Amino acid sequence: MNRIQIAPSILSADLLKLEEQVKLIAAQGADMIHVDVMDGHFVPNLTFGPNMVAALKRITNLPLDVHLMIENPDHCIEKYVKAGASILTVHQEVCTHLHRTIQAIHSLGVKAGVSLNPATSLTTVENVMEDIDLILIMTVNPGFGGQKFIPQGLNKIAKAKKMIEKTGKDIFLEVDGGVNPDTVEAIVKSGADLLVAGSSIFGQEDIVKAFHELRKKAEKAASAL
Repeated sequence: MNRIQIAPSILSADLLKLEEQVKLIAAQGADMIHVDVMDGHFVPNLTFGPNMVAALKRITNLPLDVHLMIENPDHCIEKYVKAGASILTVHQEVCTHLHRTIQAIHSLGVKAGVSLNPATSLTTVENVMEDIDLILIMTVNPGFGGQKFIPQGLNKIAKAKKMIEKTGKDIFLEVDGGVNPDTVEAIVKSGADLLVAGSSIFGQEDIVKAFHELRKKAEKAASAL
C-alpha cells in the first residue's frame, strides 16, 4: 500500500445527520466508509443491516468497508454484497470453514477480509493469508465505540505486517479500536495502513478538524518509516 488510508466509522456518526456527515467527511478526503454490523450475539450491541449499506451506497461513491461482527455470517454475505459492500470482513472466531467463507465472498465479486479479536492469535489465519485482501486487527474488544486502545495490539500489528510481507501481496492491514491522535503514531509505525476511526472523528464537535488532525499525524508517522 502506498499511503495510509482512513475509514471513518459511522458507528459514531449522528444518524439524524448521517448523509450530511458522510458527504462532509468524503469531501475532506476519507478513503472509505466503515460500517460496523453487530447482531447482539457475537458482540453485545445491535447496529446496522443491509438496508444501511444500501442507503450509504446511494449517497457516496467511497468504498464501503463492511465489518460483520455477527454469528453465522455465511447466511447473509450475499445480502451485504448486493446492498453495495466493497469489502466484506468476517471474524475468524465465528467461521467454522473460514476458507470457504472467503471463497464465497470472492465469488460475489468483492474483496474479502478477516478480523481477529484481541485475544485471538494470528496463527489462526496463517493458512488463509494468501487468499484474503484485508486483515483487521481489533485493538479493543468489539461491540462499542469509544473504547480505550489495548497496547498489546501493537505487537500483533507488527507480526501481521510480517505475515503480509511474506505473501508478497497487497493486503490491507486494518486496525480498529481506540485509533485517535494519541495512538495513531504507534499504530502506523507498527505497520497499519488502513485506520478505522469512529469517535475520534464523528464523535468530535468539529469533524473536519478531527479528521485532518488524525490524517496529519498518521502521515507524519508513515513518513518517518
